[in-house]
This record gives sequence, C-alpha cells and structure tokens, in this order.
Amino acid sequence: MRLLAVALALSLTAAPVFAQRGERDKGAAPGKNQGMSKDQRQRMREDLRNFNQDRNRQDRPQQRQLSPQEREKLRRDIQDANKDLRRQ
Repeated sequence: MRLLAVALALSLTAAPVFAQRGERDKGAAPGKNQGMSKDQRQRMREDLRNFNQDRNRQDRPQQRQLSPQEREKLRRDIQDANKDLRRQ
C-alpha cells in the first residue's frame, strides 16, 4: 500500500516535468524568426546599429575641455554635495 502511495506521489510530481520537456523538444517557438533568413536578420541588426550610432552622434553637443581651475571647482562642488547628502 505504501509503495502504491509513493509511486502515485512520484508520478503526480513528475507530470509537469514531462509536459515541459515535450514543449521544449518541439523546437523554436512559432513566430520567433518571423520567416527571416539569417542574412536578413544580420542586415537588420547592422542597420539598427548604424541608425542608433548616427542618432547618438547628432544628439550629443560638442564637449569642450575644462580648464584646471574649472575641474578643481567641479571636484570641490561634488565633494560638498556628497558631504551634504551624508548629513541628511
């Protein structure tokens, strides 16, 4: 009787594992590649990468080099702000 109960419990706990395995063995999910070839996907990646690089270059203003005095003032301002944050 105990053996039957153990076998029943094992079969009930193992059922979800077998169900998941069956779905995984079927292959890729439908629509995953959307009918695109490997070359088409690669070309699309490159196009998007180029588009984003061009857009980021246009959005960024030209940066100028800080003078040593400006860098020192910025460093002190940041240190003072950090001290104020620690006090609160």
